[in-house]
Amino acid sequence: MLSVQGQVKNMSWIKSRPLKIVLRIQLLTTLAAATVFWLLMDMHSAISALFGGTVNVIASAVYAVMVSQHSGFTAGAALRTALRAEAVKIILTIGLLWMVFKYYENVNAFVFIGTFILVVLVYSLALLVADNTKSK
Repeated sequence: MLSVQGQVKNMSWIKSRPLKIVLRIQLLTTLAAATVFWLLMDMHSAISALFGGTVNVIASAVYAVMVSQHSGFTAGAALRTALRAEAVKIILTIGLLWMVFKYYENVNAFVFIGTFILVVLVYSLALLVADNTKSK
């Protein structure tokens, strides 16, 4: 009999281990940047950092979910899924960036864009994470 935790683990929305790890690192980087800017500057800078990182975390999570839902077996189908997911990620990123600048009046643009860029760079770590799926 499977436990609830085992069932949730098996029904994960994101199947790629490297993407899961990188999303966690992106989230931790966002929280660390927000904490640092809160301690060194002010609350608006911390919120700006939080928004800057969260924009990319949300877009990356949507990308990871879309790629994980791929069920085709051909290279063409995999490529179409990856391109569709990347297009959605770009459109979502642009939309979220616009929303922050439009609706958050006290945004610290330097902190916001700086944290956004930092979290984008963290995404490249996915290439360094091994996808060990061997059972022990």
